[in-house]
Amino acid sequence: MPIAMPDLRPVMPEIIMTVLALSILMADLLIKRKETVAFLSIISVGVVAYALAGSMGTTFNGMFVSDGYSMFFKLIFILNVILTVLISVKYIVIERVNFGEYYSLILFSTLGMMIMASAGDLIVLYLGLELMALSTYILAGFIRYDIKSNEAAMKYFLLGAFASAFLLYGTSMIYGLTGTTDLKAISAYIVKNGLASNPILMLSMILFAVAFSFKIAAVPFHMWAPDAYEGAPTSITAFMSVGPKAAGFAVLGRVFMIAFGTVKIEWAGILIPIAILTMGVGNIVALSQTNIKRMLAYSSIAHAGYMLLGIIAGTGEGMSSVLNYMLIYAFMNIGAFAVVIMLRSEGFKGDSISDYEGLAKTHPMAAALMLVFMFSLTGIPPTAGFMGKFYVFMSAIHAGYTWLVIIAVIFSAISAYFYLRIVMYMYMKEPKEAVQLTTSPAIGLALAITVTAVLFIGILPSIFVNFARAAVAGF
Repeated sequence: MPIAMPDLRPVMPEIIMTVLALSILMADLLIKRKETVAFLSIISVGVVAYALAGSMGTTFNGMFVSDGYSMFFKLIFILNVILTVLISVKYIVIERVNFGEYYSLILFSTLGMMIMASAGDLIVLYLGLELMALSTYILAGFIRYDIKSNEAAMKYFLLGAFASAFLLYGTSMIYGLTGTTDLKAISAYIVKNGLASNPILMLSMILFAVAFSFKIAAVPFHMWAPDAYEGAPTSITAFMSVGPKAAGFAVLGRVFMIAFGTVKIEWAGILIPIAILTMGVGNIVALSQTNIKRMLAYSSIAHAGYMLLGIIAGTGEGMSSVLNYMLIYAFMNIGAFAVVIMLRSEGFKGDSISDYEGLAKTHPMAAALMLVFMFSLTGIPPTAGFMGKFYVFMSAIHAGYTWLVIIAVIFSAISAYFYLRIVMYMYMKEPKEAVQLTTSPAIGLALAITVTAVLFIGILPSIFVNFARAAVAGF
């Protein structure tokens, strides 16, 4: 009996990404100018974005799902690659790690994220997660002569291995309970056999929550993030703060809303304390940071707590608010890291918050850009960050979690201190020394894209909100 050939259209963007990532790796052997390799990387993800248009559907017996939900996340991943490459071109030259495999590893990591977003089966989810993680571990330690970069990679690797162990253990338990790893089949089995109060099901949900919490840097599974963010190359810190976090939320939403969609009350009870701890620890510990990369790491942790509110809501509105927030977060966070990279020059790190003293007097444009990104991260209108928080908080209120939103607003108010402290340093202090900015057309383009998006989404959010709602309409 002939074997039916699977439909490859849904997985075509991933196939193209694989071929192009390998091609970039080979091209590095032939091309001396690494800027050309960077340019080819941007073209590659552009081709992948074009291929997304005709890739709707499922394949491999439902194990791989290309729908509006996965496409939205894939566009965030592609945006993350483009902005990361743009801010990397000059930076990796200064750090003396201008190697072509840098761009290839970014593409392979993004390929893993794309697979995670489309996973309709726990086995496919694990394959995507490991591809993403292994590539990102290498990128975190890419500055091989820097002991902090080595430490970042080691901590990220060791704790990432724990996350994988929890995921595999949870997968084995749910397979033993239901006899399947297919997300929809798991949900159907739970309903058919009335397993809502089954202790094995509850334990497996806890294990999945722990595994995904590692990936989104949620407390108390956040311990790798500050050291990894500080030690990794700043461009990779920006990449890690958006890509893996978005992939983590993609699988968190898909697994809990589809496989465990009929037991929302049970898993909401697991995620609520994680969200409160994540918002609390992220914002409070950030107050004492003197290194801007560590501060932004704890900021990233706090934002994961805000986004968890949309998951906890357990509704289509909640999921669309998470997608919208993640897109906004990509723009404002990478924009902030782009300004940090501009302060890096030969012999000057620019990682300390005190390095921003008097920046408005020496480099007013850079200070103005950082001002916009800090306002957005705080959630001050009319920036996109305000709209992101507004829609997430409203989705939680509509789901009956008003008390949880009040806690989130209090922690959000606390965050104003450490974000606006940087603004105070830039505008209300005298410069200690003349800081030489490292600029290039590429980083200028990245900053233009991010600041325009932050302001545009803040003023006209409905376009992106409706796009996110359409993405989860059939979810």
